[in-house]
Amino acid sequence: MKYITTINEQEYEVEIFDDKHVTVNGQCYEMDFHSLSDQPVYSLLVDGKSYEAYVYPAEESWQVLLVGRQFHATVEDERERRLKSRSEGGVSERAEFLLKAPMPGLIVSVPVQEGQAVEKGDILVVLESMKMQNELKSPRAGTVSRLRVHPGDSVELRQVILSVS
Repeated sequence: MKYITTINEQEYEVEIFDDKHVTVNGQCYEMDFHSLSDQPVYSLLVDGKSYEAYVYPAEESWQVLLVGRQFHATVEDERERRLKSRSEGGVSERAEFLLKAPMPGLIVSVPVQEGQAVEKGDILVVLESMKMQNELKSPRAGTVSRLRVHPGDSVELRQVILSVS
């Protein structure tokens, strides 16, 4: 089965052959992917290189924290993509983006203010979790419309941190 995976607005064609082999845009990789305990933490081996990933479901996507970077990913199989494009005539961008905590943690800093214009890739929040500081960046240009946290606040998994419209 082929899947179309969109990560931060870039599409990848992924085909799963068996439990250990996948292709991404035609390139074959040997993979091993296992959950570590009951947490959303996964061990990922790609061609012998080891990674630790945090994977959280969002409303219609996935939040992935890998190598200190947060990614927004959507996954559709080929059939779902065809049906969606026929019924919608294209994908429309949401009016408001809700930044949600990809993991429980402590807000270290919030370098933006309500009403501030931001560009794609601007740092919105620095979140500390498991002794690591993670920069949560804006996936698109817009304006910070509602700030719901302050430095020193604790946040839970998928808690809304701020809005960008």
